Amino acid sequence: MQEKLINRFLKYVQIDTMSDDTSTTFPSTKTQLEFAKMLLEECKALGLEDVSLDEYGYVMATLPSNVTYDTDIVGFIAHMDTVPDYSGKNVKPHVVKDYKGGDLILNAQTGVTLSPTQFPILNDFIGETLITTDGTTVLGGDDKAGIAEILTAIEYLINHPEIPHGTIRIGFTPDEEIGKGVDYFDVKKFNAHFAYTIDGGLVGELQCENFNAASATVSFEGISVHPGDAKGKMKNSLAIACEYQSLLPADEVPELTEGHEGFYHLHDMKGTLEHTELHYIIRDHDKTKFEARKATMLSLADQLNQKYGKDTIQVTLKDSYFNMKEIIDQHPRVMALAEKAIQNVGVTPLHEPIRGGTDGARLSFNGLPCPNIFTGAYNYHGKYEFTVVNHMLLATKTIIELSKLVAQA
Repeated sequence: MQEKLINRFLKYVQIDTMSDDTSTTFPSTKTQLEFAKMLLEECKALGLEDVSLDEYGYVMATLPSNVTYDTDIVGFIAHMDTVPDYSGKNVKPHVVKDYKGGDLILNAQTGVTLSPTQFPILNDFIGETLITTDGTTVLGGDDKAGIAEILTAIEYLINHPEIPHGTIRIGFTPDEEIGKGVDYFDVKKFNAHFAYTIDGGLVGELQCENFNAASATVSFEGISVHPGDAKGKMKNSLAIACEYQSLLPADEVPELTEGHEGFYHLHDMKGTLEHTELHYIIRDHDKTKFEARKATMLSLADQLNQKYGKDTIQVTLKDSYFNMKEIIDQHPRVMALAEKAIQNVGVTPLHEPIRGGTDGARLSFNGLPCPNIFTGAYNYHGKYEFTVVNHMLLATKTIIELSKLVAQA
């Protein structure tokens, strides 16, 4: 099973599936559709039923029940795309067997090193087989590790019919990384009673709560005048934008927060003297605090509009997703089954809040309770991403255990 898992993963990560948050198509990139077609054929080759690929790039398939009694239908879901703001093209994965500890040189030419000094968790993985990047791209463990684990678990169940399981549905989604992963996901067609996204990181993670999330575009209008004759006339949109940013709490940013702490994150900016835009993401696990953060963004604009003139600043807010804990708490059995499955493979479940979101968050609000389970991949969204092969194997075994437990319940 381990060899098949590794081979799948190494094949998948070398396929460019970067999503594009500026695209007007769905999925946002053609490369995701090409990957979806490949997964479609793989599902067919495994002998799965109801295999489909729709116009939006969703791949779905069914492993029929092998028991004679009715059970719940469980789903397993992972996303195909990689993050748009860090290269996922020409990925060259490195397999590091029996990690000895210390620094790993990812790229001798550029001097990029994966170091336990920067990432102390590496000290826990001495003796393990790691899969790393070559220091120039993401690896793609987010979430091709999840896809590889789901299909490897399904293949194992097919090859071991003595293991009882009910009907299992699998689904692979595009554009999760740009917050659109379930825009067209047909929950009714998927036809599961509950599901799990295989999209976490640290071994043992079982997550039922995520950030409430919104995006904010703050635009600033200025007046351009020759600087030599600007007194009382010029209105510098760049300077006003800097002032706006300075009024936000300096310690409520991603790099200074953890756990359940929320933040304002200035993601990117562009501007000239006459027009500047700041793009933020707003996050908080607590719904009341989340709403207060959005109100703060609007209040600061009102404050500066009074200073610089009406309509100098405009804030456009858009909710992205909400904390799925509100829904998952209504379905305790879904979490209990996952806890037991993780324990059965010899791992302690870790109930950490997701400092982000998953497809499962929106799916939960769309009628499909969907917590998140670990993949064994670490340092998502950058060149220091890596996976621990044994942890990927444990994630695969967790899927198998979950399938068994659902059939027993």
